[in-house]
Amino acid sequence: MTAVASPPAATPPPKPRPKRRARYVVAIGGCVVAIVAIVVLAVVLSENVVYFRTVSEAVHNRGSEGTSRFRLAGGVVHDSIQQVHNGVDFEVTDGKNTVAGHHDGGTPGLFKDRAPVVVEGHWASKATDAPFVSDRILIRHGADYTPPKVNTDKAPNS
Repeated sequence: MTAVASPPAATPPPKPRPKRRARYVVAIGGCVVAIVAIVVLAVVLSENVVYFRTVSEAVHNRGSEGTSRFRLAGGVVHDSIQQVHNGVDFEVTDGKNTVAGHHDGGTPGLFKDRAPVVVEGHWASKATDAPFVSDRILIRHGADYTPPKVNTDKAPNS
């Protein structure tokens, strides 16, 4: 008796695998798009940033900042406000340093001696005696709001 080898059992066809590669490609593509969007937003927003400096910081960095725009914070020096034909000249101090300033145009109603202000603009030049030229004045104030006293009694009929 001769042993006859039986034919090998047929292997079942492979089960179709989900397309995992497509999922990975879509996920990686989504990440790349998100990263590009974040970088673009960061660049766009950084171009609109106006830096805030105290008077001492501004004086110290005058040479390196040149005529770049920034905000200068301090208090208006007492008796330094002088109206001129095209705006107002004034001085701003932080208690350590004082700089001359010029603002073209009108000023806010609260702009007065010793008022805490933030002026936005640039140095007129790199010279150490050049004034700070402002095109915007912001008055700093506290965060507490107290409503004015109002008489709530009923007015007499006339």
